[in-house]
Parts: sequence; C-alpha cells; structure tokens
Amino acid sequence: MPVPSAWMALPGRYGRAVARACDIGVALVVLVAADYYSAEYDLAVGGLMALCLLARRRFPGTVMAAVLVLCVAQFVLAGLGDMPLVSAPAAYDVAVLFAMMSVIHHSRTTWSPYLAGAVVLLATAAGTVGVPALGIEPFVDLEALLIFWGLTLTVWLTAFVLHTRRLYAESQAARAWHVEREQEQRVQLAAARERAEIARELHDVVAHSLAVMILQADGAECVLGKSPNMARSALQTIAATGRDAIDDMHRIVRVLREGDSDFADDDPPRRPVGLDEVRVVAERARTAGLTVDVSVEVEEGRLSSAEEMTAVRIVQESLTNVLRHAGSGAAVDIRLHEEQGTLLISVVDDGAGTLVGRGVGGHFGGNGLVGMRERVEFAGGSFEAGPRLGSGWHVRASIPTRTK
Repeated sequence: MPVPSAWMALPGRYGRAVARACDIGVALVVLVAADYYSAEYDLAVGGLMALCLLARRRFPGTVMAAVLVLCVAQFVLAGLGDMPLVSAPAAYDVAVLFAMMSVIHHSRTTWSPYLAGAVVLLATAAGTVGVPALGIEPFVDLEALLIFWGLTLTVWLTAFVLHTRRLYAESQAARAWHVEREQEQRVQLAAARERAEIARELHDVVAHSLAVMILQADGAECVLGKSPNMARSALQTIAATGRDAIDDMHRIVRVLREGDSDFADDDPPRRPVGLDEVRVVAERARTAGLTVDVSVEVEEGRLSSAEEMTAVRIVQESLTNVLRHAGSGAAVDIRLHEEQGTLLISVVDDGAGTLVGRGVGGHFGGNGLVGMRERVEFAGGSFEAGPRLGSGWHVRASIPTRTK
C-alpha cells in the first residue's frame, strides 16, 4: 500500500489549519442543509449537529453519541402534534454519517469503527418499524432501507480504508524513525570502534618510539664526551625511529582526516608492517640497552596483513613495557610460531634491568595492556599478561590464522 501523499499529512500549523477548515466545511454543509427546511426547529437541530461536528477530531465517540441523540429528538419532535416541529428524515441527518466517519478515522480503538457502523445500520433498520415508546412512526420502507444501508456501507468502507491508510502511514513513519535511529547507533558504534583502533595505533607508535628515543638520548648524553661514535650511533637510531614514527603518524592522521586507511596512487607509499618488523623493533630495543632474543617460526605467506600487524604491535608494546618498567639491561625472549592454525606469541623478560637517566616510565601507562587485549580479542584470539615467579613479566597471545 503506498504512503499517503504529502497533502494528506501537512506538517505543523499548515496541517492544523487544513484540518480546521475541513471541520468548518463539514459543519457548514449540515447547517446549509438544515436551512433548506422550513419547520420551526429544523435550523436549531441542524445547527446543534453542525456545532457538535466541530469537535469530531478530538472527541469522535462523544460527538457521534450527541448527534444520534439529536437525531432521535428530531424524530420525536416530528411526531408531536398535528404540525411537525421539525422535518424527519431530512438532508441534514447526513451529520450521522459524518460523525460515523470521524469515529472510524480518528478513534484509537479497534472495536470503535465496527460499533459505529453497527449502530447506524441498526438505527436505520429501526426506521422500518418505528419506536412506539417514543412516538416515532415507521419512516422507511424496505426499498429505502436498502438504499440507506448501501449508502452507510459505502461511507463506512471509504472511511475504513482511509483509516487503514493513515495507520499504515504512521507505522511506516515510525519504522523509518526507528531505522534511522538504529543507523545512527550503528554509525556511532562504528565511529567508537574506529576511535579505539586509532587510540591503540597512537599509543603503540608514540609510546614505543618515544621510549626508545628517550633511552637513546639519555645514553648519548652520558657517552657524548667519552665515546663520540657511540653517541653518533644513538643519534642515528633516534633519527630512524623518529622517521618511522612520523610515517605511522601520517597514516593515522590520514585515517582521521578522510576515513580511509588506504593511500591513493599519488600518495607516498605506506611503510609495510609485517613480521620482518619484529626484528627491526627488537634491534632498536637492543640499541636501547635490552638483551633481546628473537625466534620467528612462521611460514611466509601464512598470515594475513592484519594478523602480522597485530603480532608486530603486541611485540612492540611488550618491549615498550620492558623499557619502561625494567629498563636497560633486562633480557627479553620473543617467540612467534604457528601451531595447528594458531599463531602463538610469547614475550618474556627477566626484570633484571635498571632504569637510567631520567627514566621513561609513568607517563604513558593505561592503554598498553588494554590495547593488546583488544587487538587479540578482535582477531578472535586469547591474551594473558602478568608477573613471572621471581622477577620479570610475561605476555602470551594466541591468534587463529587464516591462510592467504
């Protein structure tokens, strides 16, 4: 069923003005019909019916009851005395049909339309036998009754179709509103997930790079006068780490600006992040003073780019935590291997280092373990981290793999 046209549901004050104009027009039709008759009380009865119809939208049931009472009074007055005080039946009795339409179209209960139609049909049927108790004589024959019933049923069906059409339009509008709200919620959830992903990326890039750069700068400051070559090597590591961090930051900022993590053809090439990056990260940790042992036993091409990125970020964040909490001098063992369709990641340190210089801890915490856990759980794996017996810390993750 098509949705009603815009003119049938005008918004705001325009819709209210049109509705009020229709009510006044219906009342004028009844009033003009009553003015056509010359009996003493025709205009009064017809005028009261027209006045009741002005409230048909707000009180449809009450208006119909009042119109029916006036109609009964009309027939009672018509049977009094030798000269009828009113005309009965009369054309302004069409107010009963208008009242019935109002009940069908504006009532919010399911039984009201059927009750209104049944009352009108029974009232016209009573006209074939009259109501002796009220002095109402029979005023229709069988042929006239069939005409009245046909007219009543036609009006009832028309009003019921309009009523059903209005309810359908309202349900469609409500459904569209709920769909729009659900879409907005999905967009908000997607934006929240994107923000969480960007926050993890920022934390991994900034925390790890700054930890390495701070330790290298402190080391360069200590050996600057004694060993210029060592200071120069530290400065080169700082520069290389900073350049890589800038590349990653540019990628993240592009995601924020355009919502697309893929570079266009004319953009600078993105620095690939694969399992080879694990050795690069480990080498930088060695230059920062850690003793790092790396073992990567994964066949080339077995992991997707997302899985490789997750593995690299977990190793990177684990080494950042070692630098922050254990300091230079700690020994770290990194193991990555695939077993029965699962990538197993293990990063274990002995906690034997000592923080030097101004230190690197205390200002970047809070997102590291949470970010690693979210990455692993998003990939459908499991994650655990905690202190070892004695000293040190362990990080273990398992990620189900998908062959490329």
